[in-house]
Amino acid sequence: MADAASGASATEAQAFNKNRPFSAFERMVAWRYLRSRRKEAFISVIAGFSFIGIMLGVATLIIVMAVMNGFRTELISRILGINGHMIVQPIDTPLNNYAQLAERLSAVPGVTMAIPLVEGQTLASGTAGAGTGALVRGVRADDLAKMKAVSDNIKEGDLVGFASGSGVAIGSRMAEHLGLSAGGQITLVAPEGDVTPLGVNPRVKTYTVSAIFEIGMSEYDASIIYMPLEEAQLYFNAEGVVQSIELFVANPDDVDQLRQPIEAAAERQIFITDWRQRNRTFFSALQVERNVMFMILTLIVLVAALNIISGLIMLVKDKGSDIAILRTMGATSGAIMRIFFMTGAAIGTVGTFAGVLLGVIVCLNVESIRQFFSWISGTTLFNPELYFLSQLPADMNAGETISVILMALVLSFLATIFPAWRASKLDPVQALRYE
Repeated sequence: MADAASGASATEAQAFNKNRPFSAFERMVAWRYLRSRRKEAFISVIAGFSFIGIMLGVATLIIVMAVMNGFRTELISRILGINGHMIVQPIDTPLNNYAQLAERLSAVPGVTMAIPLVEGQTLASGTAGAGTGALVRGVRADDLAKMKAVSDNIKEGDLVGFASGSGVAIGSRMAEHLGLSAGGQITLVAPEGDVTPLGVNPRVKTYTVSAIFEIGMSEYDASIIYMPLEEAQLYFNAEGVVQSIELFVANPDDVDQLRQPIEAAAERQIFITDWRQRNRTFFSALQVERNVMFMILTLIVLVAALNIISGLIMLVKDKGSDIAILRTMGATSGAIMRIFFMTGAAIGTVGTFAGVLLGVIVCLNVESIRQFFSWISGTTLFNPELYFLSQLPADMNAGETISVILMALVLSFLATIFPAWRASKLDPVQALRYE
């Protein structure tokens, strides 16, 4: 007698019509069909590949989405850590009353800090003889101390020299490129310098490096120099004025609600831009890339689900005599359909949760895995110069993870419907012909 029939008594089979759906007997038969036997080795191989495909597809989706979320989160936190959430610039006259204006703006509810700022492009050179372009940002010493992204990440030296007005703070990658350390001398060349009868001469001045910071974003660590505000005003011929005031707010997503209170507190004509406007193209590209990657990787799960269809169709053909015997003993077409549905759904369900487990493990150890493969290959994977960040981040989102799980389960369940329906439509005579 066939496998399923040998495992069930006639009394149990006749109870099909009385038992509730997905009864213990139906689950037992489905489990027997999942177990590997020598004559069903090929079907078991297909089921195994379906399981592995779903597991790898789900794990890949979770890992890629987590890395892209972490990448976006880290970029936003680092970009907003040293750049103001809102930029206030004058329209009518220069900002010469910046101290009083910054004090009024910092008093607006929701604004945590207002920093007067002078910016300018320079050419920086050090003891190694190399040169690089740099963005000089002139800020007050107290304001720089409040910028935790910088003050809490001092790699070498301290901000004492900066506070005295005699030193500057530079990024770690710039220091490495120029061969500088704390206490070294950096030479800055500005295109707009002193006016002479022969024209404008570039301004050249040497400063002491009092601190070296490492934000963790290579673009900033390689290009930004912080200079005391008064010294920056002198260096860029902007005595007594600043170019803008950067505002840091408690919740960066609430910048629209703060525009009107800030304009009222300014008591003058100002132009306001926020972090979303300044980085719109960049973050839009990240969002598009994230959505496209999700759709592409979903195809992996879809292919694995299609393997479930082929495996179940072959299983239905192989179990034709079993279906005939079960139907003869009183099993309904609904019971047959549920048996094969549970057989295929079990593969998808176990594969999905195995993929979730694998994805979580990889996400928790993604940086160690990156370093291991970098060591194996002898190359730098996720180069900071190309990807901005010095470490590979992973930030799992509960909502996205649940969406991936539901998507994989739905695809797996849908893949089992047609083979299970086909099995339920076989009558005993047709089923025996399969043999």
